[in-house]
Amino acid sequence: MSEVESFLSKQDEAEIVQAILEAEKDTSGEIRVHLEHSFKGDHMKRAQELFYRLKMDNTRESNGVLLYIAVHDHRFAIIGDSGINKRVPDNFWDNTRDLIGQHFKNGAFKEGIIAGVLSAGKELKKHFPWKPGDTNELSNEVSRN
Repeated sequence: MSEVESFLSKQDEAEIVQAILEAEKDTSGEIRVHLEHSFKGDHMKRAQELFYRLKMDNTRESNGVLLYIAVHDHRFAIIGDSGINKRVPDNFWDNTRDLIGQHFKNGAFKEGIIAGVLSAGKELKKHFPWKPGDTNELSNEVSRN
């Protein structure tokens, strides 16, 4: 089993997917978690590249959020699409990053991911409330490279 595959148990992953469903329940926003073994280079740029590769920018209101984790490197990044970045406070992603980082420093990876997902969902609900006709536009599954 690879490091990426063993990073989260099946139960951990199921709990993360449940947190994504909960976070997206009252919003048109979309949240995704992506795991990768390692990346040699700028992790924020890599997250941006994956954001587009995973089609996170294919939402009607440009309100997708990607939580990218390079497992072996112990690095992560949060990327929001243009619609949400225009509406959230300047320090929003920093606060979410710090919240996740606190958990990660203690080895509580699942808990950090869930905290980040719920934090993003809370902000999405404020700025992109669910309206009749809204659908789940992107997969809620944890993706991997």
